[in-house]
Amino acid sequence: MSRRESRPSRLVETYFRLAPVTVPIYAIAVAVILGSLVMLATGADPIEAYRALLSGAVGSPGAIAQSLGRSIPFILAALAVAYGFKAGLFNIGVEGQLLIGALAGAWAGTWGWLAGASGVVAASVVLLAGVAGGCAWGGIPGVLKTRTGAHEVIVTIMLNAIAIRLVDFLVNSRSPVILLDTAASNPHTRPIAAAARLPILVGGSSLHLGFLIALVLCALVWFQLYRTTPGFEIRTVGTNPNAARYAGMNVSTTVVSVLAVSGAIAGLAGAGEVAGSAAGYLTAGVFRNIGFDSIAIALLARANPFAVVPAALLWGALLSGAPLMQLEAGVSIDIVRIVQALIILFVAADAIVRFLFRIRRAREADIEEPVFATGWGA
Repeated sequence: MSRRESRPSRLVETYFRLAPVTVPIYAIAVAVILGSLVMLATGADPIEAYRALLSGAVGSPGAIAQSLGRSIPFILAALAVAYGFKAGLFNIGVEGQLLIGALAGAWAGTWGWLAGASGVVAASVVLLAGVAGGCAWGGIPGVLKTRTGAHEVIVTIMLNAIAIRLVDFLVNSRSPVILLDTAASNPHTRPIAAAARLPILVGGSSLHLGFLIALVLCALVWFQLYRTTPGFEIRTVGTNPNAARYAGMNVSTTVVSVLAVSGAIAGLAGAGEVAGSAAGYLTAGVFRNIGFDSIAIALLARANPFAVVPAALLWGALLSGAPLMQLEAGVSIDIVRIVQALIILFVAADAIVRFLFRIRRAREADIEEPVFATGWGA
């Protein structure tokens, strides 16, 4: 083959090999275009709306810091979902695991002896309490799946409802008073010790030390999945459980451990938000929908631990810039939710994007693509 003929073929091959990256990018582009049409239908100027959105998200150092801070729980929660995907498990219970982690962290932060402890010790206690709470809540569906065959999707949905009601009761109960701060006008838990607060990285924003912790954890999860024997077993179970079992791997242990670790990561997200917020307490209902948004972010990132970071940053930037878009362009914040929903649609139903941009599937291009989960319908 001549050099002139080989160069175009190499470009085409590279184009298809980049499909895991280009498909989500095209999905975002199509969602933005359709969002513009929705704005035009309501009489709004999409150019002005997106300008205000970008200005509110990244228009100044303070806005950038705020967007980064807004993305912290999404990074960790989406990482928890992606970790389950690698083992073929659809952990839809991140919402409940995050709430239980936040509850455990908020409770641990009020222990009297923490007031005299160093910041490192006090903050570590709060975060580890969140990890333990999320791990325990995430391990329940794993045990039920391996012992009884109960599907993790059904179990985690029910556990989400239980977690929401449990947090409401423990935080809001006045008779008896359990975690409620009786001196507060709005119901919330007692503030955690000042020593247990995570340092703010940029003054006047919500960007705290949890952002760096989230980045380090993404790197550690990637290393564990792709550079260790347990990680190889997790990916093998996710690709083909029968082959993993035939090779001598303990599939049941892998399922329980993956769901427990996934819950631990989600619990860390909840405790980190309690310790990193300026208020330093938990209000019932404040963290709702983070867990469900994390599923969309994990899909957008195609379950890649590193890709979770930019996907979550996009989510945080959209939510951070939405108020300014509403203020300056007169466009409802719900438009941002519509764009997010369209992104989810085109990432999940990627056949539409592949058809529009002529991207062949892996089996057509003879290229391997990642497997999210193998047991959703099992």
